[in-house]
Amino acid sequence: MKVKNGNLLLDDLDIEILRLLRENAKLTYTEIGRRLGVAHSTIYERIRKLEKYRVIEKYTIIVNANKIGRKFLTAVMTVYTDPKESENVAKKLAEYKNVLEVSNSISEELLIIAKVIAEDQEKLHSFIANSVAPLPGVLRIRTSIITKKYKEESFPL
Repeated sequence: MKVKNGNLLLDDLDIEILRLLRENAKLTYTEIGRRLGVAHSTIYERIRKLEKYRVIEKYTIIVNANKIGRKFLTAVMTVYTDPKESENVAKKLAEYKNVLEVSNSISEELLIIAKVIAEDQEKLHSFIANSVAPLPGVLRIRTSIITKKYKEESFPL
């Protein structure tokens, strides 16, 4: 990894390390080094730099909710807002535990797109009606329930 004009330039080794860690963040430096044909000390240094420059922000797990008896439905809410209140609405949505993602989008209008989970349709409706719709600046809400997921990744490498 090099820093040039304030931008990080990752080389092929950095990218391969990231791919392996995304696949399995529990891999040891030795195992990554073995797979890539590089000394574990090199892998250690590269990962430390990737962490230092916040290319790697955190290590996490993906929990299979079905395996622990937790059933959720996932929905995508498109929230149309008054442009003057859009940022406040987005910040408020981000505070809710059942809201997984919040993003702004600009098309013909300023929109907030939020990924939300709920135990069932009734709880989803209640959340939207009692928590989202009353927020100052919310004009209307469109909700789409996700019925099948084909792919989910954070960033292509």
